[in-house]
Amino acid sequence: MTADAETKRLRNVSRWKLYILILLVAFGAIFVLSLNLGYAPIPFRDILLILSDQVPFLNTAIDASSVNPTYTIIISQIRLPRVICGALVGAALATAGVTYQGIFRNPMADPYVIGASTGASVGSALVFVFGINIAVLGINTLPVFAFVGSLVTVLIVYTISRVGSKVPVTTLLLTGIAMSLFQNAIVTYLKTVADDQILHGLTFWLIGSLSSTESWDKVYAILPFVVLGAVICYLYARDLNILALGEDQAQHLGVEIEKVKRILLVSGALMTAAAVSISGLIGFVGLIIPHVTRVLIGPDHRVLIPTSALVGASFLMISDAVSRVIMGSGEAPVGIITAFAGAPFFIYLLRRKNKGYKL
Repeated sequence: MTADAETKRLRNVSRWKLYILILLVAFGAIFVLSLNLGYAPIPFRDILLILSDQVPFLNTAIDASSVNPTYTIIISQIRLPRVICGALVGAALATAGVTYQGIFRNPMADPYVIGASTGASVGSALVFVFGINIAVLGINTLPVFAFVGSLVTVLIVYTISRVGSKVPVTTLLLTGIAMSLFQNAIVTYLKTVADDQILHGLTFWLIGSLSSTESWDKVYAILPFVVLGAVICYLYARDLNILALGEDQAQHLGVEIEKVKRILLVSGALMTAAAVSISGLIGFVGLIIPHVTRVLIGPDHRVLIPTSALVGASFLMISDAVSRVIMGSGEAPVGIITAFAGAPFFIYLLRRKNKGYKL
């Protein structure tokens, strides 16, 4: 390595550390702000005292007895699990988006590209329309069916796309589109036979909302899947960097292409399925966040994956906070907020692609 190359690498490392530090500080500030916003605003001092009281060892040094007990219940039992769920869902969708864009080498790829969203929508529609009520490990029917529907769809798409021992990327994308169209037809039919009350609940879920995540059960339900999927994707960050050179070049450099694609596809699907199982179909997070972080950080997936997770978590927390206050005493689905932010960026992305946009 030449002296100039080493100097450039050290400069990039310093820049990455600075950006990650800034993003961590921003994440912490947004986290606390999200706990403050709502129908009953709670002072920041009380929020910090309540949070400190939840931390082992720190709770013995801080006296939180002056905090209104009602505030403690609102923060610890309602807002805190919801905000954490929002952060997990945002991080999962953003990480899956980065991973899929790297696998497909396509800036338009997102976590729903191979049918993860429509599989979840079919599972949820079945629960709503037929009133299925089966609890699995203490988790109610809706997230279970959405999770299973999402994963099963991804596995079906992968199996159909397989040609011998390989899975061509173009075939996988086209199969995902075809499966999505087929499952959208199923959901449309189920919506036509549902009564008004059921249709309202199903439509609200399909738009995407975090209103049902005000429970620690939802945090515990998705946390292992999100963490496991994100860790696996990060471990294969170097392979994603090499895949950007093209599959032939990556194979010459020793990457087991089909094995890597299979592992990353399943990991991304696992995170996506876990996210949509509790939040519904929140769009644009997995599409726009990777591009925002790529502009700041660059294309190196070793840094791009963790920073995208941080930005995705922060973005969805902000969107959820806006959805809780924008209608006063009511609440707007968070999917509407992300669509308002994401649609203009998507159009901008298309314009850039027409001018030769590349990952």
